[in-house]
Amino acid sequence: MSTGLHPRNLHQGQYDFSLLCESLPALSAFVFENQNHQLSIDFSDPQAVLCLNQALLKVFYKVDFWQLPQGYLCPPIPGRADYIHALADLISDNHKISTGKQIKVLDIGTGANCIYPIIGSQHYGWSFIGTDIDPVSAKTANLIINSNKNLKPYIKIRLQKDNASIFNNVIKKEDKFTLTMCNPPFHASMEKAQLGSARKIKNLNKGKPSKAVTLNFAGQENELCCAGGEIAFLKKMINESVLFAEQVTWFSSLVSKSENVAPLKKRLEELNAKQIKVIKMAQGKKVSRFIAWNF
Repeated sequence: MSTGLHPRNLHQGQYDFSLLCESLPALSAFVFENQNHQLSIDFSDPQAVLCLNQALLKVFYKVDFWQLPQGYLCPPIPGRADYIHALADLISDNHKISTGKQIKVLDIGTGANCIYPIIGSQHYGWSFIGTDIDPVSAKTANLIINSNKNLKPYIKIRLQKDNASIFNNVIKKEDKFTLTMCNPPFHASMEKAQLGSARKIKNLNKGKPSKAVTLNFAGQENELCCAGGEIAFLKKMINESVLFAEQVTWFSSLVSKSENVAPLKKRLEELNAKQIKVIKMAQGKKVSRFIAWNF
């Protein structure tokens, strides 16, 4: 496991595979002792990662049912949780963390996994609206919500029917949001996404021969790609955000590529954003970041 997670992140240190397997016995089939004599799984195996996530969600967030359609993105939960905790810091009032359903969050591209609303609702009691352009993702997220009584009071899903829009059509006139959040598609094409998956699996296997790369590990095209890549998507988001300045306290999005931060900040300055913050998050050697702004 990586170190350097947010102090409130529940996933510090090594995974407790004994506890996780006790909670979800099916995980035992994927657990082995690695060369360092520690219990682990093959993180390049989609089924192993899915089962690990099911156990983590069951133990830490009381989610008993969590299934994904074949080929859809199966996210690493500790890193996803860090974004939620960093957002909680962003909206904290004099270091008092804001909790409860009065904190309303819009998750752009919530995916079939619905991971951010699950973590945010169960850790902080926030209410969420998740949006997605993919009907299968929306349907699966709704199935997860309706299958877990502890999620139903907190999470709603809205299908974005206009692929050219981000906030338009999903933010209604009566809506007020404390936050918007997004893990944007960061590849410009599926070819680049597949190359990224190949590199990821090679790293996980430390250069050893590995199984064939499958998109079961990587995700669907709409989850990973958009024309122009991450920078084009986020510039579109920024341009649209001006139209909803009175309805949202803080807009935010992850930015996977550090070189994209400067042009995004420049565009926000051109639009007279009132506040612009770039907040870094570290998980071991990996450094990620999100940009947040308001008007």
